[in-house]
Amino acid sequence: MSADVAARIQAFLERGPWAVVGASSARAKYGNKVLRCYLQNGKAPVYPVNPRALEIEGVRCYPSLAALPERARAVSIITPPAITEATVEEAAELGIRHLWMQPGAESRRALARADELGLEVIAGGPCLLVALGYRE
Repeated sequence: MSADVAARIQAFLERGPWAVVGASSARAKYGNKVLRCYLQNGKAPVYPVNPRALEIEGVRCYPSLAALPERARAVSIITPPAITEATVEEAAELGIRHLWMQPGAESRRALARADELGLEVIAGGPCLLVALGYRE
């Protein structure tokens, strides 16, 4: 891992609040595992974002980043690329500067747009589950 990526990961994990866009109630899905990883590591507050869920892993769920009770500082994104692209726009509008696109969520368009907007992005590298040490 490059020193730049390591520095971005350190800055991302430094402090919250965090949001998990694409959080899932299905425990086998990465959107659930990433949320549980934050919880296992005492990273709080962490907010699941999924417009089709009210609660995930005992944590109240929100339909969008804009609906969170406080602005997230950093966002993990576990969504199809088209939703990731919309999430980049929403995050920028809300002043959220730290994004971690989990493997499979990124697209050239999302990365280019985040770069244009001056956002700090982690993509194409390690997964949060590896960086924080997820336990099943």
